[in-house]
Amino acid sequence: MSSEADAVVSAIIAKWCAGFATLDAAALSSLYAKNAFFFGSNPRLYRGRDGVADYFNGLPRWRKPSAAFSEVEAAQAGPDLINMGANITFGFAGERSGLAVKMSWVIMREDGDWKIVNHHASAKEPLI
Repeated sequence: MSSEADAVVSAIIAKWCAGFATLDAAALSSLYAKNAFFFGSNPRLYRGRDGVADYFNGLPRWRKPSAAFSEVEAAQAGPDLINMGANITFGFAGERSGLAVKMSWVIMREDGDWKIVNHHASAKEPLI
């Protein structure tokens, strides 16, 4: 992982985890590009920052949600493009069972800042 890709991804993960811990849809959607594509934990494709906010506003209001990223891999795909893949374990302080998923992001520079332009979560268990 390049030092720039590592720093960018680490900064976005920290902000993403902080926003998820309070289910702050505005803070989370601000991390995404204007024309982002977002596949989360349901089959619907959400588009743009408003779509991302709709997704997070539609989640149950857990008292203490958490997200822990592991096995993070990042690669600079171009001067303004970074690929990221990781595992994420979500916790819900006993309100429901935890959830482990694979996550991939494509991060691009937009208006001078790094934003997630593609977000895809998928089952960690093999489908085939």
